[in-house]
Amino acid sequence: MFSQESQSLIVLCECREKVQAERLPLDVLPADGSEPWILSANRMEGNDLDGGGESFVSPDESGQREEHQESSSPNLLNASMPESIIRAVGDLLAKTTKISSDSSSFRRLRTFSGITPIPAGEDNLENWMEQAMLMVEESDRSEKEKKLRIVESLRGPALEIIQAVRFTNSEASPREYLAAIESAFGSSESGEDLYFKFRALQQRHGECLSDFLRRIEKILIRVVQKGGLPAQLAGKARLEQLIRGAIQADIMLLQLRLRERKENPPDFLDLLHEIREEEVREAERRKANPTVRQVQIGSENSKDSSFQELATEIKDLQTMVAEQLSQRMMRFLKRNRKASKHQSSMMKVIKYKL
Repeated sequence: MFSQESQSLIVLCECREKVQAERLPLDVLPADGSEPWILSANRMEGNDLDGGGESFVSPDESGQREEHQESSSPNLLNASMPESIIRAVGDLLAKTTKISSDSSSFRRLRTFSGITPIPAGEDNLENWMEQAMLMVEESDRSEKEKKLRIVESLRGPALEIIQAVRFTNSEASPREYLAAIESAFGSSESGEDLYFKFRALQQRHGECLSDFLRRIEKILIRVVQKGGLPAQLAGKARLEQLIRGAIQADIMLLQLRLRERKENPPDFLDLLHEIREEEVREAERRKANPTVRQVQIGSENSKDSSFQELATEIKDLQTMVAEQLSQRMMRFLKRNRKASKHQSSMMKVIKYKL
């Protein structure tokens, strides 16, 4: 602690064994080569541990040794009781920890301007809104500091929107700032439009089931925020859409028995954890049984070869049909020629008789 009397820092060193003052060094030299710390032994009545004592260590700024006697500084000794020092250090650590945790919990928001296309170094609206909403809801900072952090991350048209909000309502909250940005630059899709978009989601080719679930959750949050679905039905809708859209993971759905759990669906994190574990097990099974992959590759090759054979057969059939049609056409033309010759000869006979 800092001693007002000596105008220097003092440290209480408590020893379990009895301290012999005559055997103590006069000072302690710091490793960094700064001014030496002076030692002075003092016995504290009724506060010794096993007959021990305490010594005070303090730096000597003037370069002269100084001893603190118990009789000459009773207030300093009373202020330096172990309980007082522990309490003071604890308070200091608590304040330091709170300040450091509050300043490091949320990094500074990235820049957002609302300009399209998005300039280099800026964030899009969706990512910026997620970070800003998390800061507003989870940070222990004051409302004024939260609004300041939002404003300092905005540029251009986005900053103009907030200036208009402040001009209309100088006491607007951080959430009202975010609502104004969402209204000005967000999607115009209603909750119902987002719900239909959510119901049309399907697993992409080569997309693992866990990634598909995360994509479902991302748009499901927007659906609930826009009022397209009650929050209490989100879990059931999530599981139903996962089963409906998972067109490449039927075996995994059966192994996890997700269809039987529609009435009591797990939450997002539990479901994601189950799927990730099953994906890891499936990857391990593939590594342990490489023959399975070879069979699958062979089946794909057989499909390709059968497809080529079918295409060849179709071409042969088309050639045969074309030849038959041409032959029929030739016969038809020959018959027509014979009929026309017969008709011309009959006309000559009739003319001759007349």
